[in-house]
Amino acid sequence: MKAVVRLADARDTGQFGSKAVGLGDAARGELPIPPGFALSGDIVEALAADEEASVTEVLRTVAPLHGPFAVRSSAVDEDGADASFAGQHMTLLNVPSTQELKAALKEIWWSANSDSAITYRQRVGLFTRPSIAVVVQSLLDPEAAGVMFTRNPINGADERLIEASWGLGETVVAGRVIPDSYRVARSGEVLERSPGYKQIRVRSLPDGGTVEEAVAPELVERLCLNDEQLQALSGLAARCEEVYGPGRDIEWAIAGGQLYLLQCRAVTRIGGESAPPRPPSLPLEELGQVPLFAGLSSEDLAKVHSLFKERRFAPGETVTKEGSGGAAFYLIESGEAAVTVHGQPRPGMKAGDFFGEIALIDGGERAATVTAVGELVCHGLTFWDFQPLVRENPTIAWALLQALAKRVRADQQH
Repeated sequence: MKAVVRLADARDTGQFGSKAVGLGDAARGELPIPPGFALSGDIVEALAADEEASVTEVLRTVAPLHGPFAVRSSAVDEDGADASFAGQHMTLLNVPSTQELKAALKEIWWSANSDSAITYRQRVGLFTRPSIAVVVQSLLDPEAAGVMFTRNPINGADERLIEASWGLGETVVAGRVIPDSYRVARSGEVLERSPGYKQIRVRSLPDGGTVEEAVAPELVERLCLNDEQLQALSGLAARCEEVYGPGRDIEWAIAGGQLYLLQCRAVTRIGGESAPPRPPSLPLEELGQVPLFAGLSSEDLAKVHSLFKERRFAPGETVTKEGSGGAAFYLIESGEAAVTVHGQPRPGMKAGDFFGEIALIDGGERAATVTAVGELVCHGLTFWDFQPLVRENPTIAWALLQALAKRVRADQQH
């Protein structure tokens, strides 16, 4: 079901993902979270396909936040008991306004279908179509941020373990600094303070995105939390356990002197009819020149064409990595890409070229590494979209078999 709702109304993990529903629990429990909205996996999918009605609904609903935004994935199977997708799906901080939000949501949709995410899914036995819901919140400009465990995850002691650094908390989460470390008893007594080595911080840029910058020398080893802030964090830990239960892993930030909850999850265990999607900008006749689809009728080609979604890659970005899992076929609209196999360069690719077609059929390993030389614009088709179409259309399946047979014969003759 396509939906975009305030976080307080996000209740269904199958629709909004565990991250959004967890923040919804926080909002309903009156915990201090930045205001925001939850976007269902279906509406993110429709937006990635440029469905006009869905784009309009999302931008209109989110507009009261005014931006800048923090935009985070909330996959429906994320942070489950059997596998954690932390780091596999994208988070975009400091999306300046609703004008840039559509592109950000597309990037997050593609992050769930990226080679690294597919490889991870294969490894943990979850090679199924990903559904990527999204959380959009007002972005904070924190003085300090970090993580907190309501029980010490190292030795199991009944105490709070807090790690903190200057600026946005990504430096702590990503291990970019040695953070300050604090042990606080459940009573609120501070048991230990250990200064870290916080030589960088991440801050927002006026035009969007973030940047790492050097911390002033006198702040590198200065503790970034005082007693009052530690007491506030201890109180937040207690409230989180009341709302969510014991053993919580909390991301937090202090902005404008106020403490905010960004995320709360369990401590990771060790060991109706919708409008048809708008066709992509990919020309139909260009798709018909791809050998894999050359034998399709105009009607069947149009069905395949409607499933493509635009994807953009920054200069130097890896599109596919040799040996990793893959689930998407790409047709280049503009730009150039470099290709290597076993570390050796192969002929590059440009507009009109395509790659990854075998992944549409078997979801197997990538045979080459493809890297964007400059800005690269592609149109992508995923295994998840393509397989049901083939199953339901025998004429398409037969045309593909013929195309593959021709390819095998050609390879045998060389």
